Amino acid sequence: MTTSKSDTYLQAVSASFGFLKAAKNMLEAYLRAIPVAEKGFLLPVCEMHLADDRLLELLTQWRNTNVAVYPTQFVATVESTRAWMKNRLLAVGDRMLFLVLTSSGQLTGHIGFNGCFNDEQHFEIDNVVRGVADGPKGLMALAMDAIIQWARKQLPVDGFFLRVMDDNPHAIAFYEKNSFTHTRKIPLVDEVRGGTRVWHEAAPGQAPVKHFLRMDYAPGSHAGEKLILTAGPSISAREAAYAFDAAQNGWNSSWSKYLTTFEKRFAEYVGVKYAMATSSCTGALQIALMALDICPGDEVIVPDLTWVATANAVRYAGAIPVFADVELDTWNLDAASVERLITPRTKAIMPVHMYGHPARMDRVKQVAEKHGIPVVEDAAPAIGAEWNGQRCGSFGKFGAFSFQGAKLMVTGEGGMLVTDDDALYERALKIWDQGRNPSKAFWIDADGVKFKMANVQAAIGLGQLERVDELIEMKRRVFSWYQEGLERVPGITLNQEVDGARSIYWMSSIRLDEGCEVARDDLIKLLKARNVDTRPVFPAISQYPIWPRQQEPQPTALRVGRQAINLPSGVCLARDEVMYVTRVIRELLASA
Repeated sequence: MTTSKSDTYLQAVSASFGFLKAAKNMLEAYLRAIPVAEKGFLLPVCEMHLADDRLLELLTQWRNTNVAVYPTQFVATVESTRAWMKNRLLAVGDRMLFLVLTSSGQLTGHIGFNGCFNDEQHFEIDNVVRGVADGPKGLMALAMDAIIQWARKQLPVDGFFLRVMDDNPHAIAFYEKNSFTHTRKIPLVDEVRGGTRVWHEAAPGQAPVKHFLRMDYAPGSHAGEKLILTAGPSISAREAAYAFDAAQNGWNSSWSKYLTTFEKRFAEYVGVKYAMATSSCTGALQIALMALDICPGDEVIVPDLTWVATANAVRYAGAIPVFADVELDTWNLDAASVERLITPRTKAIMPVHMYGHPARMDRVKQVAEKHGIPVVEDAAPAIGAEWNGQRCGSFGKFGAFSFQGAKLMVTGEGGMLVTDDDALYERALKIWDQGRNPSKAFWIDADGVKFKMANVQAAIGLGQLERVDELIEMKRRVFSWYQEGLERVPGITLNQEVDGARSIYWMSSIRLDEGCEVARDDLIKLLKARNVDTRPVFPAISQYPIWPRQQEPQPTALRVGRQAINLPSGVCLARDEVMYVTRVIRELLASA
């Protein structure tokens, strides 16, 4: 079910560039544009520009003026520029060009990416042309930064580079000023092919006439100068365009356009028959318990280490949450603890895939099936996580997910309930629709709730779902950086995935060892003083005074809840930010 890291990268680049190029009019193009520090925009070159003769004339003029900097040197015409745009730009999956516009819409130049399909997962910056000599000062430098930051926060790209002729000192100075460093010389020779002068890499033994300089992006680190946040989403032009369409057109007969598509695609992604969009994961869990006829006095086993919503959903259904312990290596429901707590009143078991790491669902299901008890998965933080190759949310009678603003996939607030069971889906659907009987207008004949998602939220969710695999790879990359910086540090343990698990690392976390010289809460304060935002792992929630039945906290849940920390884990984090966090942690632990 999981695609490889490289395949995910290739698909993400192709899909992202393809979406930008598909704009059919100026409105769609501007909805896909990248802001440039409130000074302008990067407008993607797209299908509509093939018919823009005025633009083609200007691009042709710029090409001919700057012909000496291109590897292929010829006199361009409007028709040759149109053919290049159609066949060498729009039709090429790893190539993208943006027009550099001022804030008032004046075209001043262009900049793009090329050759992005490579094993290193690096983007080559290409076609950097300042076409208007008297354009706003500094706009091209801002455009360079904007395009790099856009790509870094949208896609799992690992670096940026460019190539420039060594006889172009003005361009070299510009790139050096904008954090590019000379890393390699590529020898070049030229030849004439069909009237076109072509510069290409010299073969072994050929004497070079001049060189390409390869320059790699190596900005100085400013990590730690401002607060590094714990979470934060990646929002692309896809979500913005869908949300705009939903806001403008998603009414009356189109009120559920994005809802229906989002539900269908989400079910397919998880690997189940049905999905139902809700206002929250908590609401989805409550609907699931109501559909299973969970009644007052019934017991539902939940982990003692989780967000309060897991057990609150049980309480909202009128039942009693019973708190089982968790495993020390996964922080997820311990099947042995569950079995010890089963009574004749136990009507459901609700595992949670904590912080994106899957629970050992084979063990949980074995206990559940032995006692004939249904499983409801709280997969709120685990969209795309897998246990033994099967997606979380597809193991139980129901699975529930969250799209709250800190999650991997976001809609602001929102959730999704999924199931493979036809009868349970129908029951849940009626509850979701306030107990409505569809055979009579406005007729209610059963208990129900109003936990529906809005169509405009679903539009954002659909855009996020179409990018979910690349977002997961970006989360996993963040964890790999923490692993690099912290794995051998004494006194702490990383929340690494166990055999059989594929974690999405929604949160990268550490647990302080028993003998650590720094207390967890003190470490949090010290990190905050160094501009590192963290948060404590959830406490053992059985300690809260709100439950209908009090219970002693479970030992492992209590231990993890007192000793573990969520580190900055936002999908848009840069490597230097994570390395700063790891350096500060090492320094603080060493000085204790």
